[in-house]
Amino acid sequence: MFLGILGVEFRLHGNESLKDKRRVALSLKRKVRNKFNVSVAEVGSENDMNSLRLAFVSVSNEKRHLESRMTKCLSMVEAVCPEEMVYSELDIQGADMP
Repeated sequence: MFLGILGVEFRLHGNESLKDKRRVALSLKRKVRNKFNVSVAEVGSENDMNSLRLAFVSVSNEKRHLESRMTKCLSMVEAVCPEEMVYSELDIQGADMP
């Protein structure tokens, strides 16, 4: 079993409230969940209006399949989000099941 974790950080320009930030986050999370069936959560920057950090997580039996899914997920996030992406990291971990 393999676990894929994709961390992405955006710099938000022109947001005047946390409500504006949540609108961007919810829209992005909904689009990615619908397309790739991955878990998505905002992590670490909940109260910062100018920064948005999201973690996308998925599990698969095949490492290649998981890498492909997470890479496509990153490409979609870059394409659909108008905000500036300042950081991304993909980590694939293998786990042995007893």
